[in-house]
Amino acid sequence: MATVSLHFFSPSSPAFASLLCFLLLSGVSFAADPFVSYDFKLSYITASPLGVPQQVCLSFPRKSRVRCLNNVLAVNREILGVFWGLASDGVPVGYIKFATLVIAVNGQFPGPLLNATTNYNVVVRVFNNLDESLLLTWSGIQMRRNSWQDGVLGTNCPIPPRWNFTYQFQVKDQIGSFFYSPSLNFQRASGGFGPIVVNNRNIIPIPFPQPDGEIIFMIGDWYTQDHKALRKILDSGKELGMPDGVLINGKGPYKYNSSVPDGIEYLTAHVEPGKTYRIRVHNVGISTSLNFRIQNHNLLLVETDGHYTSQTNFTDFDIHVGQSYSFLVTMDQNATSDYYIVASARFVNETVWQRVTGVGILHYSNSNGPASGPLPVPKTDVSAPWSAMTQPRAIRQNTSASGARPNPQGSFHYGQINITNTYILRSLPPTMINGSLRATLNGISFVHPITPVRLADRYKVKGAYKLDFPDRPFDSRPPRLDISMINATYKGFIQVVFQNNDTKMQSFHVDGYTFFVVGMDFGVWSEDKKGSYNNYDAISRSTIEVYPGGWTAGLISLDNVGVWNIRVENLDRWYLGEETYMRIINPEENGQTEMDPPGNVLYCGALRNMQKDQHHSAATSTLNGHLKLMFSMLLALLAVVFTF
Repeated sequence: MATVSLHFFSPSSPAFASLLCFLLLSGVSFAADPFVSYDFKLSYITASPLGVPQQVCLSFPRKSRVRCLNNVLAVNREILGVFWGLASDGVPVGYIKFATLVIAVNGQFPGPLLNATTNYNVVVRVFNNLDESLLLTWSGIQMRRNSWQDGVLGTNCPIPPRWNFTYQFQVKDQIGSFFYSPSLNFQRASGGFGPIVVNNRNIIPIPFPQPDGEIIFMIGDWYTQDHKALRKILDSGKELGMPDGVLINGKGPYKYNSSVPDGIEYLTAHVEPGKTYRIRVHNVGISTSLNFRIQNHNLLLVETDGHYTSQTNFTDFDIHVGQSYSFLVTMDQNATSDYYIVASARFVNETVWQRVTGVGILHYSNSNGPASGPLPVPKTDVSAPWSAMTQPRAIRQNTSASGARPNPQGSFHYGQINITNTYILRSLPPTMINGSLRATLNGISFVHPITPVRLADRYKVKGAYKLDFPDRPFDSRPPRLDISMINATYKGFIQVVFQNNDTKMQSFHVDGYTFFVVGMDFGVWSEDKKGSYNNYDAISRSTIEVYPGGWTAGLISLDNVGVWNIRVENLDRWYLGEETYMRIINPEENGQTEMDPPGNVLYCGALRNMQKDQHHSAATSTLNGHLKLMFSMLLALLAVVFTF
């Protein structure tokens, strides 16, 4: 076995002194927390995960065929055929069939795992190889003091096509299961998403025996039309309608009956009998709540959105758009056959929506044959209001477990803190505003500022946004388009009530924070509902479902300075304007509660003249890669030296 000597890097050696000087002059920080770094290259790939090709150029004259083909080839779509026919007026027309346009990260769909540990510094260099602007957001990562890295339009300028941008943030005091995804242009409907795992530090025990392995499932509804086509549908004033199916880790359904076409690639999860696995499940879909289940296996809930839960067994579990959960699943069956993994549409007419079902296979190493027979059905009853909320109300915080810190999660006595402000955020079905279909919160359909908020503050850009978002809906005002935001107070303790008067289940998310989910019910929220709140062990999370015709209340301690997005996670409603921001400023800011903008900040809008062009070459890319490798090796060696 080879032995490596570190005498050359002795702290007393001249070589070490030279290396230290080099790193200090290079601006390297010797913070105790390690770094992990990733390169994410986002590009289009061709795929037909549901086995159904798409169509484009649905009506083009024969003489335009070459131009149309060039447009298709420009985004690297696999052409499956060119077909011709006659229009009603006798003019020859045609269309091209091509494989579904999917956004991949490093050629993978879904993208690769971003794996870190509590307090690690994370560096992600994003290369935008798409044909439109891009931002990545990190759902559930709180970006403490650093909304500059949040990856939404209120805080960041978009990354133009063929440009790159490096995100750098710390997963400060966090653990758990999260995901990243594009936040612009409906792009998440075509992919670009992947999982994030933030592990406990070694000194902080997890509140259950160490699992024998981990499996990640990224589930979501899927359309055979790409995000650009779906945008056009919404822009035309129409709803998207029923999805074409559900994907599990980017793959279509196993052929469990004759309704599933032949030849579809499906997911197989390989497991060992008697072992217990931590199953992390993320709903990264467009708008459909999904019921997740594994045939004949119990799901022991242990974590959601970065907080450990009281441990409760479920046969199946409803996971709403944008939510992340962890379960422990023990392989305790006799493996007479493989077992179905199912993610099916929920809170819709499930008979009509039968095609919106994802099916994978759980394969024991000693399995005696393939899965067969009907799919298992959910046992939880959501047909009546009195039973629909039973499951989410059962999710409680594990108050005795340590999270990211040694102190128990229940040590913050939120139920004893006075509420400083209440915000009631009401959603309604989309409506026409100025001739366009729009979605609203409190009658306001949000318009993105052309200059990100904190950049506008720093450079004193006038009129970039407004701080007049109403704290409750006013029916006397007509709905309008606006750049209105919440002017929140630093160190306040606010109550946010999400009132869903829309006709569909919605998920709401708050960037930069988690909130204590103290209550949910049907009907209209009123002050007397506070008497039914859970003021002891409410789960703290960043994304929560709100039932149609119901409300959900959360409590938030405003200790994270910055500008933070509040949005519906259902992509169709988000795209149509159902969002706002909280601007939280420390009036005594001294550099301790908010970071300065990063050196690579992008400029746009009123500040676009400050932005310098990027110049790229293969040599530059190779050199940057070598420098990054050298830097990582130097950090690793220094860590060894300082440890010993």
